Amino acid sequence: MSRKVKVGLVQMSCSAVPEKNLQKVKPLITELASKGAQIICLQELFTSLYFCDKEKYENFKLAESIPGRSTDFLSPLAKAHNVVIIASLFEKRAEGLYHNTTAVIDADGAYLGKYRKMHIPDDPGYYEKFYFTPGDLGYKIFKTKFASIGVLICWDQWYPEAARITSMMGAEILFYPTAIGWATSQDSETNEDQYNAWQTIQRSHAVANGVHVVSVNRVGTEGNMKFWGGSFISNPFGKLLYKAPHETEVTHVQELDLENSDRYRTHWPFLRDRRIDSYEPILRRYLDGN
Repeated sequence: MSRKVKVGLVQMSCSAVPEKNLQKVKPLITELASKGAQIICLQELFTSLYFCDKEKYENFKLAESIPGRSTDFLSPLAKAHNVVIIASLFEKRAEGLYHNTTAVIDADGAYLGKYRKMHIPDDPGYYEKFYFTPGDLGYKIFKTKFASIGVLICWDQWYPEAARITSMMGAEILFYPTAIGWATSQDSETNEDQYNAWQTIQRSHAVANGVHVVSVNRVGTEGNMKFWGGSFISNPFGKLLYKAPHETEVTHVQELDLENSDRYRTHWPFLRDRRIDSYEPILRRYLDGN
C-alpha cells in the first residue's frame, strides 16, 4: 500500500453568522477535494468569529452538540468527496458545560469521534477559561481511511507533552486547528517574534516525534486582534513543506510521504533513547521542593 496521503487546509476569515461560515467552507472543501485532498483540516472555531476576545454570556448561544448541526452539514460533504474532515467547534455538552472540541468525520461520512482541547488559555484577548472546561477525553488518535491522525487544538501547540503522547499513541500526522493573532497595537518586531516562536515550537514537535505537523490558522481583523494566518506544514525533520501568507485567505493541498517517519525515526532514534525511568518529575507542577 502507498504511504502517501494528500492533506488540505483552509485558511480563511470568518463572519459572526455560523450558517454563513458553513456555506463558505462548502465550496472550499469541494475545491480541495478536486485537487486531490484526502484529509482536510479547518481552522479553530471556524463557524464564528473568535468570540473569546470578550467575556460575554451571549456568546454561549453559539455552542452546539457534537455530533450536531455542523457535523450533520459536513458529513454528506465528506462522503460525497471521499475526504476526511477535521472540524473545530464550540461544544455544548450539557447545560452550563462547554468545551473547545474538534470532531473528525471519515471519508464515508461517518463521525469518528471528538477531541476536547486540554490546555485552556486565559490571556488578554483570549479569555477561553470563561467559556471552556478543560478536555476530559485524554489525547486521541483517529484511524481514518487514509491515515491515523492526532488532533490537538491551538494552545495545545505549546506543550511538547501533548505532541509526544499523541504521537506515541500512533498518530502519523499531528493536526493543529488554530486561532491566534497579533494585537493591533503591537510593533512589527514583536509580531515577528511571536509568529516565529509559534511556528518553531510546532516544528520541534515534528522533529522530536518523527511525524508531519499541519497547523491551520485563520486570517482577518476581529476587534483588536489581527489573526496572523501563516498556516504551515512541516515534515518529520522540521522542514517547511508549505507556509501560507499572513493576510490572505488560501486553500492548499500537500502530499505527505508517511514512510518518512520510519526513516527519520531510524536515523535520529529519539524514541529509542528516551529515558522513561527518569521522567517522573515531569508529573509535578514545578520542582521547587514544595
